[in-house]
Order: sequence, then C-alpha cells, then structure tokens
Amino acid sequence: MQSKSFRGILQNFMMMMEGFPNTLGPDCDSALEEPCLFLNIGRITADYYANLKDEIEGNSEKYTLFDSKDVEMQNVHNVEKRTPVGTVIVYHVYAKKGYMSWDEEELVRIDILIKMLFVFNGRTKLQLANYRLSFYDPDMEVYNLKYFFKTLSEVIRHGEINEYAALYINLRHFSAVNLQLGRSLGNVVMRRYIGYINDMFTGNEHIARIGGDNFAILVKQSNLENVLEALAGTAITYDDKTHDRILVSASAGVYIITDTIPVHSPTEIMDRISVAIAIAKRNNHNAQENFAFFDTAMMKENERVLRISSLFPSAIENEEFIVYYQPKVSVDECRLVGAEALCRWEHDGRLISPAEFIPVLERGIDICKLDFYMLDHVCRDIRRWLDEGRSVVKVSVNLSRRHLSDMDLLQHIVEIVDRNNVPHEYIEVELTETTTDVEFKDLKRVISGLQEVGIATSVDDFGIGYSSLTLIKDITWNVLKVDRSFLPEHGENYDTKKEVMLRYVVGMAQGMGLECVAEGVETLEQIKLLMDCKCDIVQGFYFDRPMPVDEFVTRLDNYKYEIK
Repeated sequence: MQSKSFRGILQNFMMMMEGFPNTLGPDCDSALEEPCLFLNIGRITADYYANLKDEIEGNSEKYTLFDSKDVEMQNVHNVEKRTPVGTVIVYHVYAKKGYMSWDEEELVRIDILIKMLFVFNGRTKLQLANYRLSFYDPDMEVYNLKYFFKTLSEVIRHGEINEYAALYINLRHFSAVNLQLGRSLGNVVMRRYIGYINDMFTGNEHIARIGGDNFAILVKQSNLENVLEALAGTAITYDDKTHDRILVSASAGVYIITDTIPVHSPTEIMDRISVAIAIAKRNNHNAQENFAFFDTAMMKENERVLRISSLFPSAIENEEFIVYYQPKVSVDECRLVGAEALCRWEHDGRLISPAEFIPVLERGIDICKLDFYMLDHVCRDIRRWLDEGRSVVKVSVNLSRRHLSDMDLLQHIVEIVDRNNVPHEYIEVELTETTTDVEFKDLKRVISGLQEVGIATSVDDFGIGYSSLTLIKDITWNVLKVDRSFLPEHGENYDTKKEVMLRYVVGMAQGMGLECVAEGVETLEQIKLLMDCKCDIVQGFYFDRPMPVDEFVTRLDNYKYEIK
C-alpha cells in the first residue's frame, strides 16, 4: 500500500467520489478505504450544522463516512470547515488501532483529504438543499405542489394511477383558529393535523401543501376511508403541558381515479379535484356535505365552464351580450320611474339565461369586464334616448363584488359615463351585500366616492347578507332593494314574522330617507301587501318581465300600468 503515491491515491479517490450521488452516505466508506489505510486512519465521522443557530445549540446531523472497525479512539484529529452561507462540517479523524500519532506530513495529507471530502460533501448538501427548496414546504414540513405533480407523473407513467384517489383539501374555518389561538399556535395545529394525516399513509402515498390552508393528497383507494374520517374532524392537541385541544376538519374535493374517466396528465387530476373542492366549499355551511366527489356529471359541468370561459372574449368583442331592461313601477301612480339593466347572451341564435353564464364569470375577473361592458351599453342607450327627446328614467346597473378590490373603480365608472356624455343622475350602481369585514370597508369606500360625483347607489338583496343594519347605518345609500324572500309566495300561509320584518324594513328605509324598492313582485297579493306597507316602488313580473331595448322604449313614452 505504501508503495503507491499519495497523489495517485487521491486521483483514484476523486474518480470514485464522482460516481457517488451522496457522499455523506454509506457509499463514501468504500471510496475512502484506500486513502484512509494509506494514512493510518481507522474512522472518519462528521457533524453537519446547517446554520449558526444549529451550531450554537449543538444541533447537528451526524454521519459516519468511514469505519474500519479497527480504531484508536484516543487519537483523534478534528478539522472544521465552513461555507460562505454559514453551514459547518466538523470532521473527526481517528487513527487505526495501535497507531498513536501522525507526524506533520501525515497531518498535512489528512487535511488535503478532508478538503477534498469537504468539496464533495458541500456539493451533495447543495444538491439536497436545492431539492428541498424545489420540492419541500419547510413551514409545514411536507412536500409542495411541484413535488405532487412530479409524483403524479411518475405514478401515471408506471400505469398505477387507477389504484389511487386524489384529494384537494381546505382546512375549514382555519382563519378562526388563528384568531382564537394566534398564528404561532395556529401553525402548530396545522402542522400536527397534517402530520396526523401523513402518519396514516402506507406505501407510496403523499400530502403536499398547495398554499395557505390548502393541501393536495394522493392516497391508495384502500386507505381513502381512513383519510376521509380524519378530514371529517380530528381533535389536535396544541399545548403539550395543558393538553388543550381543538377540533380541526377539512372540506375535500375527491377524485377516485378509474378507467371511467381516463387520466393522461397531472394537470387533468388537479383540474378535477379543483372542480370538486369548489363545490365542497360552497357546501361549507353544511357539515354533512364537506366532501364532493368528482364524477362524469362534474366533468360535463367543468367542460361547460371551460367552454363559457373560452367563448367569453369573442362574445365581448362581437357584442353578443344584450341589455334587457326590467321596469321599476311606482305603486301609487302606476307609472314607470326607473329600470334595472339585466344581461342576456345571444349566441348561435339562442338567448342564454344569465343563470348559465354569470356564476361562471364570477369565478374570475371576466365578470368585471362584463359589468363595464353593460354600463357602457346602458350609457349608449340613455344618450340615444336623450337625443331623441324621450322621457328618460334612471337605470340601475349591477356591479359584482369582484370590483371592490379595484382601487380605481370610481375612475373607471365615471370615465365610462362621461365618455358617453350621460348626466350622472341617470345612472344608479347596484351592489349586493358583503360577506366579510374586508369587503365592507371596500364597499364603503366605493359608495362614498360614487355619492361625491352624484351617481346614485342601491343595496341589492337587503336582508340576506352580512351585518345588514351596519350596512345601512355606516354607508350612505340612495336606494334599498328589499329581497323577495320577505314577500309571501303564491298560495302560502304568510308568516307573520316575515310580514313584521317587511313592514320594519320598509318603514326603516323611508325613515332614513332611502327610496325603497321591492323586487321579485309577481302577484296581486304581494302588490296589496306592499301598498299597505307604503312601499314606494316595485319591480317584478306582475308589471313587466325584463325586455329588449326596442320594447322598453315603448314604456318610456308615458306608458300607464294597471293594478288588477
């Protein structure tokens, strides 16, 4: 052994190390055998510190790089190596048994060997760090969405995907957990809950964080029932001293993968569980319906949604969306006093109901484009009526909640109205009640801005949304539209509580100086009740259905309605 030059031994060592993917693992042992025997080394171990904090606290990953089982433990040479990014590796070099000390030249050679080893170790750790950065979520100590896609690809390629179910889960009401416990303990709860699910896995099953409180799961179908049971509700201990617990549950979009709906790519799986979770979250108010299972009906619905979304840009460009007007009628004088602009879609010779496309567009910002389109076309009609010398009434235009986060919404509205040279008093912006504190603040900002420029505002569906009384106490509206749920249905025994509430809402609106509009009015019984409540204005099928602009124009010229 001693006859071979140290340089030659190092060259051989380098060639061997280049072939090993992980030089901090067991493969390192065989590569080090020749140089260690040459230098009378019996064992090399390493302490790896990921950062300064770990070094100070003594938290290291320990590795044995070479062990001949013939070691002189009393003779150890320690070598510390640091990287520019703060990681530290401390090497412990032990002499082989019976070899009590190294001379100066041998120590120099040992240091050269350690330097080379450090280069390979550093490269390996960098590879591992890149792997973690690419595929790992450090906050929750689970894999991320990129890794989930990678795993799906492998399972599909191996032809094993039909053994699995994929889930998209959302932790229910987790913002309330953070409010109750604080974000730090909230993270503990989330980490332990996800860890609890992870511990249920057997074999090639995975959970990955999508972001926030959303996760994706790939689980064998034979294990699905156990996972769903955990998602339905599990008590998680968040304080090990007091043993305090909190119940955590999740909504889930579930796709049991079978040949019925073939899978060709990870994207198809993600699309399908995304559709299912959207439905599950819409049922979030009902604890019995936290799970939605993707099926052929859902696939057809998803295809319909994708088709509408793909057709929308050209439909806007070709002006396929048409304004229909539904009159608002004064109860005491039976005359036209206003109208609401409603959207219809004329495509391939068919008139499409808004119920078919509005909910789809509301999932993204397309609804905002449609709202501005509608406002522009209403303004065109009003300008034309004014130029024709007609008796124009105020027209209300609906805006989606999606607009509320737009800091420039007021400027966008005013620009459209002014571009069409329409006096502001002929436009009314109609908004539905909000569902959150954040939306409420944005709503207040928008309404105040519209009031300042003389554009009227109305609150739609009053009585079924978020903090209704606060809504009209803190925001200055012009019009309050009473939701149809307060009115008696045809032939039903009218609930006296509903009547009391209707009278209260109408009286309150009038007392606050608001114009009160009852919508969804369809029967003479409802008309008489509203007249008795002294409601100002009604809107509904009793007087007129929504109609195209040519028909509505005939209502502008002193049209007289009748109550009969």
